[in-house]
Amino acid sequence: MNEMSPVKTTLKDWESDQEVRWCPGCGDYAILKAVQRTMPDLGVTPENTVFISGIGCSSRFPYYMETYGFHTIHGRAPTIATGVKLANPELDVWLITGDGDGLSIGGNHMLHLLRRNLDCQVLLFNNEIYGLTKGQYSPTSRVGTRSPSTPFGSVDRPVSPCAFALGAGARFVARGIDVNKNLSATLKEAHAHKGTSFIEIFQNCIVYNEDVFEPFAAKKTADDTQVWTVHGEPLLFAKGEKGLALDTDKLELKVVDVADGDWEAAGVVVHDQTNRGLAQMLVQMPFGDFPVALGTLYCDPAPTFDSAVGEQNSAASVGKDHDLQALIGQGQTWTVE
Repeated sequence: MNEMSPVKTTLKDWESDQEVRWCPGCGDYAILKAVQRTMPDLGVTPENTVFISGIGCSSRFPYYMETYGFHTIHGRAPTIATGVKLANPELDVWLITGDGDGLSIGGNHMLHLLRRNLDCQVLLFNNEIYGLTKGQYSPTSRVGTRSPSTPFGSVDRPVSPCAFALGAGARFVARGIDVNKNLSATLKEAHAHKGTSFIEIFQNCIVYNEDVFEPFAAKKTADDTQVWTVHGEPLLFAKGEKGLALDTDKLELKVVDVADGDWEAAGVVVHDQTNRGLAQMLVQMPFGDFPVALGTLYCDPAPTFDSAVGEQNSAASVGKDHDLQALIGQGQTWTVE
């Protein structure tokens, strides 16, 4: 595939003329604006970009991007995206999905997209609820969540989207928050990765699950409740006064105090985004005892599905005539008089 030269665009080039229709105050607005503001920095063009979604509040996203787009059926965006990328590998493919669309009816399709490593970006909006269908609990809803379908509280153990992605073999896994300014930087890292880039975005549903992420997403407490991962940098939080170290007895992370900025003496782990085991520990940290890990948690590129299919097709066609009629007519045929 030939690399395209970067081009200059502006925010206006990525905004469609469609009225944005989400509930006032929905976190989707912030994510949409973050994506639209990021696209000019990627050096790509709207006419070479496609946004594909399934069903749900988040899946209205393609209407609001001045690009090609498909609003498909529930949970099947990964299959449509696979076909689009194989048919035209030059396209820059983005998937927009939610915790219900992507991890319930679409869980099977998401798994295969991740293990195949198609070159695309997956943005999973996680609001821990079904918003479009009026507030039923979703695969990521916490135990005890009361909803029309769980009036006495959910007894299901929730899915961790990032743990699911790692288990499915994803080569790029990240987390962000809808209104956090660092989301754009994470989107840029995801786009630079060749392969399936999976980003879980904590998104506030103001109607059915308002402020469920406030304990760690609130700006006033963010220093103590968030740890932003940067490759090659120590895993510090609380303004550098605390960090994450390895508990060698339990082979899991633990919180340690950092005295006088000497994080090395405290045993704080340096983030290695190529370490799948470390990424797994970061996504499984229980909030309350630990901060929430954000940013690029894992990035270890591998050959992509679309490039492998392209190479295989090219090799299979060497020395052969491209005759569609002969292909259709091969094998047993009958002529009807």
